Amino acid sequence: MAEHAKLLVTREGAVTRITFNNPERRNAVDPETCVALRDAVLSAAVDDSRVVVLTGAGGEAFCSGADLKAGAPLTDVTEYLRTVTNPTIRTLREMAKPVIARVNGVAAGVGFNYALAADIRIAVSTARFSQAFVKIGLIPDGGSTYLLSRMIGYARAFELMVSGDVIDAPRALAAGLVNRVVAPEELDGVVKELAARLAMAPALAVAGIKRAAGFGEAHSLAESLDFEAVTQKGCIESADFREGVAAFLQKRAPRFEGR
Repeated sequence: MAEHAKLLVTREGAVTRITFNNPERRNAVDPETCVALRDAVLSAAVDDSRVVVLTGAGGEAFCSGADLKAGAPLTDVTEYLRTVTNPTIRTLREMAKPVIARVNGVAAGVGFNYALAADIRIAVSTARFSQAFVKIGLIPDGGSTYLLSRMIGYARAFELMVSGDVIDAPRALAAGLVNRVVAPEELDGVVKELAARLAMAPALAVAGIKRAAGFGEAHSLAESLDFEAVTQKGCIESADFREGVAAFLQKRAPRFEGR
């Protein structure tokens, strides 16, 4: 287990859990915490875990965005975004394992965008979401100008970004921003069950699905079909495929080992 004052990284079986740990400030992040998050995400991408869970400490917030009381503003925001925020978002999206955002409360600003970069978002019924950047004279960063439009369409994404409006969990679910909304007392059980299920899934196939889905966001149908054809070759030659077929024929649960 690795620890940082405002970020915790823990391991439970095949699941790496990264937790924003600043509940007194609604898990707002300062530059030091964002660097620690980048390093934790880069490490999780190459460790032997099979699932990553990203969440916040306490029951009030997932991550409320940048901590505006953290000190002097950045002297070179472009360099900071290029070297800290952007690698974090890209790695969450591109790592060869599923990322679950356990959204246990407010997700605002870059906190919203960390959640958007996950593959699956499970939100508590009291969660709130906001692209709050415009309220302090900024454009959204952290990838939302790319991710939001692809999730909910240009018009709704643009409205969220230029208004900075807060939307509740039911509206986020209806818009397709989250996969599920659950009661507070159900959140831990639902996330643990999902993480365990994904950890038992064939890792090569899951990684291939993630790569192919990401590829399809920016390529044509013909290109995506060819990408599938190439990726499928690696899956069909794997020990996991052979195990899956054997388990099906023998009417038993498969035991995938990621080979």
